[in-house]
Amino acid sequence: MAVTTSPPPISIDELLERVRSGLDRVTADEAYEAAKSDAALLVDIRYAALRERDGLIPGALVVERNELEWRLDPWGSHRAAEATGHDLRAVVICNEGYASTLAADSLRRLGLHRATDLIGGFQAWRTAGLPVHRP
Repeated sequence: MAVTTSPPPISIDELLERVRSGLDRVTADEAYEAAKSDAALLVDIRYAALRERDGLIPGALVVERNELEWRLDPWGSHRAAEATGHDLRAVVICNEGYASTLAADSLRRLGLHRATDLIGGFQAWRTAGLPVHRP
């Protein structure tokens, strides 16, 4: 009988560092320019209360975090129309740039090899003075 061992536990900070080292994370200005030129799809995973409080990024696809993989899997039966293929450059946006890192990693595991996230999240977008739509 083969004995398997689990990897040693790590902290969330270490996990974020490991995941981020494999992502080509973008700044708010880079994300804005990529979206403006149709080179990337912005995906807002913030929960409804934050979107209502702070507003929306014009043109961003809003997908609750718990639905993200189902909506962006190009092979999935519940995919969004924007989930056009595994080459899609999706820039995941959360509130401050933490949950989006883990979400982008999950998308990469599905084969979306260009998935990444926005450094600093929506708050960095807003601080940069980029467009925000109030619902």
